[in-house]
Amino acid sequence: MAVSAAPASLFPRLEPLLARVNKPVQYVGGEVNSQPKAFGDVEVRWALMYPDAYEVGQPNQGVAILYELLNERPWICAERTYTIWPDLAALMRRAGIPQFTLENHLPVAAFDVLGVSFSTELGYTNLLESLDLAGIPLHAGDRGTEPLVIAGGHAAFNPEPIADFIDAAVLGDGEEAAITISAVIRQWKSDGSPEGRVGLLHRLAACGAVYVPRFYDVAYAADGAISQVLPNRPGIPERAVKHTLMELDEWPYPARPIVPLAETVHERYSVEIFRGCTRGCRFCQAGMITRPVRERNIETIGKMVERGLAATGLEEVGLLSLSSADHSEIGEVTHQLADRYAGGNVSLSLPSTRVDAFNIDLANELSRNGRRSGLTFAPEGGSERLRKVINKMVSEDDLINTVAAAFSQGWRQVKLYFMCGLPTETDEDVLAIADMAARVIETGRRASGTRDIRCTISIGGFVPKPHTPFQWAAQADADTIDRRLMLLKEKIRADRRYGRAIGMRYHDGKPGMIEGLLSRGDRRVGAVIEQVWRDGGHFDGWSEHFSFERWVAAAERVLPDQGVSLAWYTTRERTQGEVLPWDHLDAGLDRAWLWQDWVDSTSGAEVDDCRWSGCYDCGVCPELGTEIQIGPTGRSLLPLTVLR
Repeated sequence: MAVSAAPASLFPRLEPLLARVNKPVQYVGGEVNSQPKAFGDVEVRWALMYPDAYEVGQPNQGVAILYELLNERPWICAERTYTIWPDLAALMRRAGIPQFTLENHLPVAAFDVLGVSFSTELGYTNLLESLDLAGIPLHAGDRGTEPLVIAGGHAAFNPEPIADFIDAAVLGDGEEAAITISAVIRQWKSDGSPEGRVGLLHRLAACGAVYVPRFYDVAYAADGAISQVLPNRPGIPERAVKHTLMELDEWPYPARPIVPLAETVHERYSVEIFRGCTRGCRFCQAGMITRPVRERNIETIGKMVERGLAATGLEEVGLLSLSSADHSEIGEVTHQLADRYAGGNVSLSLPSTRVDAFNIDLANELSRNGRRSGLTFAPEGGSERLRKVINKMVSEDDLINTVAAAFSQGWRQVKLYFMCGLPTETDEDVLAIADMAARVIETGRRASGTRDIRCTISIGGFVPKPHTPFQWAAQADADTIDRRLMLLKEKIRADRRYGRAIGMRYHDGKPGMIEGLLSRGDRRVGAVIEQVWRDGGHFDGWSEHFSFERWVAAAERVLPDQGVSLAWYTTRERTQGEVLPWDHLDAGLDRAWLWQDWVDSTSGAEVDDCRWSGCYDCGVCPELGTEIQIGPTGRSLLPLTVLR
């Protein structure tokens, strides 16, 4: 692995270049609460990377948590690195300066682990860009003493498209896994590094800490589908299992998050009030893979907010989860926090709120300090029929009743999120979005007594994701998405009564097609990713850098030799018996349960939240062992799972 002696700082060579690039402050480090350690005084060294620009990656909660808990151990250091913007990357290549960390401006290649957190598959080309800039071989099989490249995050639940480029992947929660990985590396070094890199990876895979793609062989059938995936070494589990952190109160991170010097997409202190979701939205990968629900208690939340604000000086608190208003004590949490910070500059927000979990008392607590922003809800589907297909059990009347109460209390703006291209969707389902928005405007004007009411609809293309009931679904092609969006836009524009009060924001269907290729791809897609990067592609999550034509050209160049195509990975519906690329990666969900939910979706059969209605046997709880937890209202919370 990496050498023990501390390498020289790259900053003296880097500094002269910074005057020639955009936003140079993002590369200087030295932020409040950053934790530079002496490289030579520790035994295990992590470079934590979010594969995007600093302004996007710096607020990432997962990286912030790992940064703190790793640096708490005196024998571990963790530093941060982000994908370098093209202007500086070009200058660094000409000057021979490699990818660096922010804390001590050390070369990434000198660390033991490069831990990469993927929130979206469109960051895959950024991984290759950063590996190349770091001087680390792109292919895991070509590496020797370079850092282990370990992927994590939601997009790592199907890491097969990047299997050639990573050494390992962590499935699920990273807190305990990161400590286990560090301990295994420490022991392996102490033992004299037996069997080299492969020996270390075998130790990590055998103990269940990580999934190592090279230890599994993939065979393909004549029709292009996978025929089987099997371990190729003794002691390697047939299926890699996700990590589930059960006691969130014992891991109150981040406690002292880094305060950025440069502007970032979010500038708030974020507290994750619970993890997991059992609402059962069939499109939602995050809700499926993070089961079961695990709440932080009200005392822990209060202490984290108090400590975090004191450590950062920030003035906004985000109470985070997949559906924050579903916390069993959310009313008391917001009431106590609003009381504590009444009359001050601290504002509270719930970035994610469901219509059927929202109430005016809750909203008034959040806006008690005088700050009142617009309300945001996500009906997802325009018609009642389509919302039943996706198991979004929110009726249009629920939404209208909620916004009527809000408008009567002084709110004037509502934002609604939808998807286009959902399974069984028709043109009429999409056009129903305009009718819903018009009804919101009409309701708002009547309830408020003013015409100063706005409704913004934001629409993204649906991408079927692994480990969800829709993992078998055919994806709508880009032309279909774009045509339906144009029909919707024309209908809103033609509405003389309400059209001017409705704003519409949308993404065309092309990025979603590539996300679909990457999210449900197998190892053969890795060659497409590499070709796109070699053709100049990275920062694909940025519209100004994304090129659909480049991706299509790469797919047409690479995939036909494998007997597959872009359409084969995206717009093709899968059969029940097909081996999916991620079937050997266990997210805790029973495959038969997912299939039945997919079948049920086509008839619009709805499934209640198991926290309140009882277990549906999705597979998560029996696998971990269950106990029933009774909430403060006397209702049974999801069978709360506990590790035995």
